[in-house]
Amino acid sequence: MFEIDTALISGWVGSVMLPFFRIGAMLLAAPIFGTQLIPARTRIVIAFLLTMVLAPNLPEMPVIDALSVATMVLIVQQLLIGIAMGFVMQLLLQLFVVGGQIIAMHMALGFASMVDPTNGVTVTVLSQFHLMLVTLLFVSLNGHLAMIEVLTESFYALPVGAGFINDNMLWTLAGRATWMFSSAMLLALPAIASLMIINYSLGIVTRAAPQLNIFALGFPSMLIIGLCIIWLLLGSYVPLFDRFTREALDMMAFLVTP
Repeated sequence: MFEIDTALISGWVGSVMLPFFRIGAMLLAAPIFGTQLIPARTRIVIAFLLTMVLAPNLPEMPVIDALSVATMVLIVQQLLIGIAMGFVMQLLLQLFVVGGQIIAMHMALGFASMVDPTNGVTVTVLSQFHLMLVTLLFVSLNGHLAMIEVLTESFYALPVGAGFINDNMLWTLAGRATWMFSSAMLLALPAIASLMIINYSLGIVTRAAPQLNIFALGFPSMLIIGLCIIWLLLGSYVPLFDRFTREALDMMAFLVTP
């Protein structure tokens, strides 16, 4: 007769549940999986299925007491590690949102906003366009598979029970906000420079012909020219996305480097 004892529960917790907490926390904070479009129950099911697939290929897990304080500490560690790794990938998509807001403010499109269904916040239309475009690129270029691969390798680089992310890496993670804003500025810089030249040109025209209404002339001109600039710059988004994705994946792997 099959009996469940303490040793069996401890082995099951160590081999399945501990990886599940790291994987589930990463999916909770990661892009696409962690959005409001996916219900919480669906995320739990995806995390559990992914854990069952990866568990046979993971290194040996520690045998622990399921109800001990040490187990609770390990669970908290795995949750924080997973959230930190997912947060890095979340910054990848958010930098395009920030870049879209910067461009929209310079092309007089900042007033046009809509609700972002993935995060439940209000962003500009251009930021929402960037987010949808980057999400499609992320999925089409197998970014989600690369993210799962780095997550799997993290169990070898930082096994369960071997330690936690050190303070230097936590400070590095906090500094990634600077990387997000600098990358967003790099994304928006060509459009900002072009729109600034258009603004200077409109200012010269207004100075030469004061009878022209700058508001009636400049507002539609900035919108039309801004949309044309965005259309011309779409071709440069793919190499920038590839560069930013590599940097985010490298940072995600660096977090769990001992």
